[in-house]
Amino acid sequence: MTTPSTPKATGTLESWLSYLESIHSSAIDLGLERMEIVANKLSLIKPAPFVITVAGTNGKGSTCAILEAILLDAGYRVGVYSSPHIIDYNERVRINGEQLDNQHHINAFEYIESHRGETSLSFFEFGTLAALHIFKQQQLDIVILEVGLGGRLDSTNVVDHDISIITSLAVDHVDWLGDDINQIGYEKAGIFRKDKPAICGEPKPPASVAAYADEIGAELHQVGYQFSYKQHAKSWDWFCGAFDLTELPLPNLPVANAATAIMALGLAELELSDENIVAGLKQASLPGRMQTLSEEPLMIADVAHNPHSAKYLAEQLSAIKAEKAEAQSEVGQDQTVKIHAVVGMLKDKDIAATLAEMDGIVDLWYPVSLTGVRAATAEQLQCHLPQGTLGYSETKNAIEAATLVASKNDIIIVFGSFHTIAAVS
Repeated sequence: MTTPSTPKATGTLESWLSYLESIHSSAIDLGLERMEIVANKLSLIKPAPFVITVAGTNGKGSTCAILEAILLDAGYRVGVYSSPHIIDYNERVRINGEQLDNQHHINAFEYIESHRGETSLSFFEFGTLAALHIFKQQQLDIVILEVGLGGRLDSTNVVDHDISIITSLAVDHVDWLGDDINQIGYEKAGIFRKDKPAICGEPKPPASVAAYADEIGAELHQVGYQFSYKQHAKSWDWFCGAFDLTELPLPNLPVANAATAIMALGLAELELSDENIVAGLKQASLPGRMQTLSEEPLMIADVAHNPHSAKYLAEQLSAIKAEKAEAQSEVGQDQTVKIHAVVGMLKDKDIAATLAEMDGIVDLWYPVSLTGVRAATAEQLQCHLPQGTLGYSETKNAIEAATLVASKNDIIIVFGSFHTIAAVS
């Protein structure tokens, strides 16, 4: 096997990303040994004075975005590391809410490459180290890290963080985490730290989460016990013992994640006001999460790619459909609102269960074939859809077909994978 040549600082970002994909034996290689060697060598274990790490099956990106928006409104210098990206690699690192240009990433890659020595790094490990280096160079106040896969053995877990968050828990990534929810809970809880706050936003977590917190002496704060929330038609309330926040604005992201984020910030002992929370909730957004792409017909993009996230998506669409029907009734128009679903998925996801969660709300399906080694074909999706459903070779073709059929009052939802959303973002 020929050893790939190292790009230079003058090389393109694409050449560096191609290089990173080629230098390790596998794309996913869970374990902390390699990360610890390089991170300790380069003093990247604590990239900012305060670090929050966010794990979970779904809702990680949304929770990070809400934390980021509130902290930025409070005047903190904030860095966020997230994955995967939808279109450009640059999406993975944000400094004060903004992406960096290619050269920042190229410089960080060259720095890690010149110091890693003989330590082999996977694509995600290399990118994580580069992000930590960027954060350290930017002299930030707070860094927010989104866990890539699992938690205990994820690259981000080498960092000395101050607060741990689990957003939700469900069976996913079966090839890597297994299908035992207790084992999955144990892996996610692996980010907890002794004597440090650990927040769990999953309403019914497996016993392994609390057991691990007790085992290591983490300070667990569980939704439904130490904190709770209640959503209304146009606002929501947050409760934590004697401390309440009432009539909060509904964010563009899930309220459950907002409640979890507020609990984390409440334990962070940072200088924040109620006004910062309200402003952050209004400002927080994230591409590919209930993202409106167009009106008449309403087209929404969402990365829902497993049963847990599909269930939430179905609930949101049902509410939107009811609102549209009511609005049409008030002006004496036809109340019929149909939902058209353009869906593309990866074959290692639970396709049957994910589509089943959407079955009761979707009127017309438009399955598409994605590309890549993990991609599912339209034919594989059709096996779980109504007989006679047509398949499409590309997402854009399916959207064109849905747009032709849909009335201006209908809803088109594009979902199933980051790869699906990338075609329309």
